[in-house]
Amino acid sequence: MAAGCDIALREAPVSEHDVRMIILSTDDLDESIRFYSETLGMSLKFRDGAHFAALDGGSVTIALATAVDHPMPGQVVIGVKTADVDAAAKAVEASGGGIVKGPYDDAHERRAVVYDNKGNGLVFYSPLAR
Repeated sequence: MAAGCDIALREAPVSEHDVRMIILSTDDLDESIRFYSETLGMSLKFRDGAHFAALDGGSVTIALATAVDHPMPGQVVIGVKTADVDAAAKAVEASGGGIVKGPYDDAHERRAVVYDNKGNGLVFYSPLAR
């Protein structure tokens, strides 16, 4: 412990959840891609038509989504990769949050759209086995 410091640092438990994405709402995907690319220098990683794009935000992907693909349109939502989507959704619900959709399988991954005990959006996901 450092001199004059009254707080002992404890080793934090290793989380089974990995924040990988921040999902932002847009009503104009092209305009939003242009903003993040030209203003902030983020390169486009992936685009799905006129409703979803992923940009390279370094350690976190910045996703831009229209109401067609946004899990909770109008809100900032955090994408959390986890090995057990179902257990994560149940834990959120048991702790005062709620399930918006899922758990369910889409074309690429298992997902659950949830909100925490204060209404903040989260998407738990895990890639499907190929």
